[in-house]
Amino acid sequence: MKILLPLTVGIASLVAAQSATAQSSQLNLKTDSITVSGLSSGGYMANQFHLAYSDWVKGAGILAAGPYYCAQGDIGTALEQCVDNVEPALDVAALTAQLKRWEKENKIAPLSNLASDKVWLFHGTRDTRVSAAVSDALTQQYRSLIKGEQIKYVDDKPVAHLFPTLANGNVCMTSESPYIGRCDYDAAGAMLNFLLPELNDRTDTPTGSVITFDQRALAGSDANTMAEKGYAYVPKTCKEGEPCDVHVSFHGCNQYADAVGKAYVEQTGINNWADTNHLVVVYPQTRKSLFMPLNPQGCWDWWGYTGDDYATRDGKQLKAIRNIVLGLSSK
Repeated sequence: MKILLPLTVGIASLVAAQSATAQSSQLNLKTDSITVSGLSSGGYMANQFHLAYSDWVKGAGILAAGPYYCAQGDIGTALEQCVDNVEPALDVAALTAQLKRWEKENKIAPLSNLASDKVWLFHGTRDTRVSAAVSDALTQQYRSLIKGEQIKYVDDKPVAHLFPTLANGNVCMTSESPYIGRCDYDAAGAMLNFLLPELNDRTDTPTGSVITFDQRALAGSDANTMAEKGYAYVPKTCKEGEPCDVHVSFHGCNQYADAVGKAYVEQTGINNWADTNHLVVVYPQTRKSLFMPLNPQGCWDWWGYTGDDYATRDGKQLKAIRNIVLGLSSK
């Protein structure tokens, strides 16, 4: 069963690190608070990042993913309960209880930080890769933590397992690489307008640029299970030094750059809104691995391949993303 879960060294590495430093020094990022989003495994990652760093992340947009700690550190549980099967039914209360235990152990930020947060959730009615029951469970969990009016759950769009856009990507009813679909629905706009109030209208043609940075130079060994290169969309105004907000968006499995190029970086529609709203969008990248830790589809770690702490502030990938965002800022 296929699941969409959710270079070199020496001189070349030195040049890449210098390039990342030169680019990041130009970015005047407002890093006091950020927002995140993600599809499938990227949705699980966005949820983990939100709850682990709720003192920093103030809004999350999650497409086709399930509740925090759904896999419980086990790939078998992930496949049996958190993707296209939910057998037995998910015990959301037990998963949330684990979340609260980690809060008491200071492994995640205090959940009281969620009080003013907003969460936008999506599940397509034609999605056969991730069960609706999985996304329903995520919604149930968030509703136990955040007031209902601060949560928007869109579950009535005829969309397959992909990121829906107005006109980019493949046929909307088919889930295939690069998992972006022309659905006559602007998911990026619906999400960002819910998370970030009073946005300017999107542009049809972004005028900013996509920069490349060395993830390992910015995050060290915590980024060892990630690709060497990551990307960020930088509006022209941000490149010129204006203070800009930050949004981090996580791709899904089989959607990392080595598999689909810059499709997720450039085609979701997020950049069209970022361009007119002083918003830098960071697109971190995974890589596939056919050896331990095994990750053949280039997924984000939402079941524990990087270690038992993968869903907490001690998780290697979570720490790496935080350091990447902070490292791209000139502050």
